[in-house]
Parts: sequence; structure tokens; C-alpha cells
Amino acid sequence: MPILKRKRTALVVLEDGSVFQGHAFAGGGEALGEVVFNTAMSGYQEVLTDPSYKGQIVTMTYPMMGNYGINEDDMESLGIHLEGFLCREYHPTPSNWRSRRTLGSFLEDHGKIGVEGLDTRALTRRIRTAGAMRGIVSTDVLDVAVLLSKVRAYPGLVGRDLVREVTCRAPYRWRGDRPSHIAEAQENGGRPRAAVLDCGVKFNILRMLEARGCSVFVFPAAAGREEILSCRPDGLLLSNGPGDPAALTHIAATVRSLLGELPIFGICLGHQLLGMAVGGRTAKLKFGHHGVNQPVKNLLSGRVEISSQNHGFVVEAASVEGGRATHLNLNDGTSEGFFYPDLKAFSVQYHPEAAPGPHDAAYLFDLFVALMRNEASLDGWVKGGG
Repeated sequence: MPILKRKRTALVVLEDGSVFQGHAFAGGGEALGEVVFNTAMSGYQEVLTDPSYKGQIVTMTYPMMGNYGINEDDMESLGIHLEGFLCREYHPTPSNWRSRRTLGSFLEDHGKIGVEGLDTRALTRRIRTAGAMRGIVSTDVLDVAVLLSKVRAYPGLVGRDLVREVTCRAPYRWRGDRPSHIAEAQENGGRPRAAVLDCGVKFNILRMLEARGCSVFVFPAAAGREEILSCRPDGLLLSNGPGDPAALTHIAATVRSLLGELPIFGICLGHQLLGMAVGGRTAKLKFGHHGVNQPVKNLLSGRVEISSQNHGFVVEAASVEGGRATHLNLNDGTSEGFFYPDLKAFSVQYHPEAAPGPHDAAYLFDLFVALMRNEASLDGWVKGGG
């Protein structure tokens, strides 16, 4: 008879004292973070490798994870950034022609904890009722009082600069689905040159730009105005990323110094940074938006777009001066997009690169490229109904 591997008990403890028990299917030890839930039915590999999840423990509301494995093509970065991965049921034997390894082995190799057997409905309901909370997942210490004291000593995400932990360390050129030395390609044969400020950029943003004929140059989040302009860009994209935008005033100052000089497109955290650069304020959501099924209304065209989202903070629309709201979240009425025609800048809170709809938001990349080529204007976009 086969020898069954003994499952390790794992506890998840929230800062309000709530306790959930399961068992580890990958990794071990302890992990602290903000506990959030994601409503996607698939896409767990993209969730794991999205740098925006740095500092968070993610609960998947769909009951089964791991059934299609992990492949080499759906990576959004070079590693796993979330602190822990929670699900109802883990499937250890994937069945998909693209699969190259199991979800469990992928987590193990990156030193991350994966826990199954949790009552994820109860956990999600607790977060939705009380809001996103600090939490801990542990396989080593199972004393609730000890774990709760550690959770309450954890600083959380507010006020922390997590971008510095996920941004690239040096500039690079994106070429053929891989980074390369930026000095390799200073000539681009007339292709529009897109500078990307990497606050935790997802690879699919870079793929979308390259697919539209752009030469893509990626810079660390701490890069200043002169460094960004050194690649002679035709436009600047502000990427997604983790944590509290209010802690990133230095990045917002760099963005402010470039306003009006070249087209700027902000995505997610980039949307928040652009809002801060024009004097706006940001605020924390109760439990955030994490999933692939969020309805957003395009206020210019009247169309409803299905969007992919991953953010815990938003721009307070009333605080933004000189901009026009272009998108609105239909679930809670929060800001999802602005444009600033005098500054040649626009942004969205959701993720247009994540194939929502699946093509509802591709036009935003087309607009950015058209602006870089001087083939469109934001005024024309508005008059054309978005």
C-alpha cells in the first residue's frame, strides 16, 4: 500500500481574533500580510506572479485550485510575490496540455505557504463584513494567542513603500518576452519608444506594448526625470504595483515633473500616482477589488466594460482638479479612470492588460500608442465617445 504523506495543520488568524484551520499543501513556517480575497475562477498563476500582491495573503473564493497546473507562458513576473495562498481544495494532479509543474511545487520552490481545507466562504464573508485585515498563516506555531500577538504587532500596508521590494534594480529593454540590457537597442527604426516606470509591472503590459510595435524601455521606480528621458521616449507608462500610494510621494514628484512633456498612461497604482501628481488624494477601500469580473462604465461611450482588478486603494475623485472622470466602478461607485487633455495624460484603475472581457480594454493601449505617434489626441478621443 502507498504511504500517505501526513498533512501539516495550518492556522490562519486574523487581527480580530478569527481563526480558520486547514492544512498545508506547500511550504511551511509563518507568513504575515493583509488577508484579501480574489473572486477569479481561474488565473491563479497570474495572481501568484503579480507583484501587486506583495504584502498580501490571498484567499481564492473559487473552491478548486491547481487543476490545470503551472506553465511557462503565463508568468507575470519572474517569481511569486504574495505572502501566502489560501484555498478550499488543492488538486495535486493537473490535467492540461500546457502544464509543466504543479501549483504545490511552484509554491514550494519559491518558499511560499499554500493552505487548503479552509472554510473560504466563512473567511471571505468575514473580510467582506469587517474589511481587509492583517493576518498570519502558520504551520509551526499553533498557539492562537501567540499568533494573534504577532498579527497585532505587524504594521500592515498603510504608509509602507512596497514598490522598492518589487521594482527592477536597473533599467532594461523588453525584447521578445524577455528583459535585455538597455544598451542593446538604442536604434528602433521609427518604432514609438515607450518608457515604463516599473512599480511592479506585469509582463503582459510589456507584451501589449511590444505587440503594438513599440520599443519598450523599463526603468526602476526610483528613476528620476533625466534618467527616464535618456531613452528619448515618445510616451511614459506608469505601471501597477503594491501597497499604499500615499507612501510614494517621491515617485509622484517625478511624474509631476514630466506632465505635459509627453503622453502618460497610468494603470492601477500608476492611476493613483498620476492622480497624486495633479494634486489628488488616495484612500483605502474596505476590502479592495480583487477579481476578473468587475463591471466598469465608460462615462464617455456609455458602454459597460468587464474588467480585471487588483487594488486596495483608490483615487478620491472629488480631490482631482483639472481632470475629467472617464470610468466608474458600478459595484461601489469608485473612480476607475481620468483623463487630463491639457497634460496628454490618462489613466485607469483596473488592468486592461489582463484580457478582461476578454478584449474590452485593449483600446486603451491603442490610444496610448496613437498618442505617442501623434495620430490622436485626448480631445478627439472624448469627442469620439471614448
